[in-house]
Amino acid sequence: MKRILVGIIIVLVALLVFKTCSDKKEEQSILQENSMLIQQQIQNVSKLVVTEGHFAEVYNYKDSQQLFGPLITAEKKALVVVNADVTVAYDLSKIIFKVDEENKILQITSIPEPEVKISPDYEYYDVTADFLNQFDANDYNKIKKSVKASLLKKVENSTLKTNAQNRLLSELSKFYVLTNSLGWTLKYNDNPINKIEELKAIKELELQ
Repeated sequence: MKRILVGIIIVLVALLVFKTCSDKKEEQSILQENSMLIQQQIQNVSKLVVTEGHFAEVYNYKDSQQLFGPLITAEKKALVVVNADVTVAYDLSKIIFKVDEENKILQITSIPEPEVKISPDYEYYDVTADFLNQFDANDYNKIKKSVKASLLKKVENSTLKTNAQNRLLSELSKFYVLTNSLGWTLKYNDNPINKIEELKAIKELELQ
């Protein structure tokens, strides 16, 4: 009788150990699957978040050179019409993050800076130059440099960057929805994100 009782106890202990090991193995498997899912989701949104705009610029270029002192002045001038396509983008493949499987935490540590690309098309009108002060490559480089600087100021004062930032925050919100649905915690640097509005507030402060 004692042998039977001891046998039953051994069998129960073995079943309990087996079940515990199985549960831990299943839990670890789910944890790894969730971790892989989170990383895959980040890779899926690692695309350029692009806002496009179009700008027109009319630029007057003039250059005067004094020859033989103030006796002779040689001038050249041009009217330049510029039509430029501008894009503002965030390359989310450069996002830096950490996945803490043990504590179920996705921590975003760095978001890339916006990339501004300007593709101008130049049309030159009323190009005139004195014989002793002809247009050369240096003049065209000066014009392009001045136009680019002017266009960058227009981009800064436009809604392009704001629109791109809104698109960025929309993509970052997907991380919160995913982690929240899996029972994970999303952090931006050391700040836990408990709702989407907190993520937007933190990032908007950095973008200002």
